[in-house]
Amino acid sequence: MAWVPSYVSLAEAKAYVRVADALDDAELNLAVAAASRIIDDHTHRQFGLLDAPAPRIYTARRDPVHDRWVVEIDDLMTESGLVIGYDAAGDGGYATAIPGYALRPVNAAPSGWPWTALVLAAPAGVAITDRDAGVRVTARWGWTTVPDAIRQACLLQTSRLLSRRDSPYGIAGSPEAGSELRLLARVDPDVAVALAPYRRHHRWGFA
Repeated sequence: MAWVPSYVSLAEAKAYVRVADALDDAELNLAVAAASRIIDDHTHRQFGLLDAPAPRIYTARRDPVHDRWVVEIDDLMTESGLVIGYDAAGDGGYATAIPGYALRPVNAAPSGWPWTALVLAAPAGVAITDRDAGVRVTARWGWTTVPDAIRQACLLQTSRLLSRRDSPYGIAGSPEAGSELRLLARVDPDVAVALAPYRRHHRWGFA
């Protein structure tokens, strides 16, 4: 799976909106891509997977309750290629390797959810601090599979975007019948319900 992918295929979108011909394929592809990015923006995360490990920079925070250093990270579902470096010298070199760590939440993997934090165990002679941007984590960021709820939300939002073509003023339904709906005011209400469990408090890539 690619990084920042479309969450459903063209064939799946066509089946969902009941389109059999190829006349609207280009528009459908655009709608699927747009719906996927709307989902990213709403959830503050994305559901693709990097092909190869890449570095990201974070800041460690002290957890006074459990007396440990914790690094909140972007979504991670595989330890393949995971390397942690600490900038002990303060020169941006991240030369101090951190081989000891624990991934949290503990039960994320069995539940099909990503890890979103690291608990660091510093090697002997190294004192972890809350130095700004002091931790570099190299990993294959993202989700190994796209959740079914995200795929369903993408289909729903794609259908909503396509409806906009027939509603040039962004309004569908009938005021007389009480079914008037502004199509672009927000994500589809059912999409919002489906996405609610997946929302993070910060945007991916900016932990």
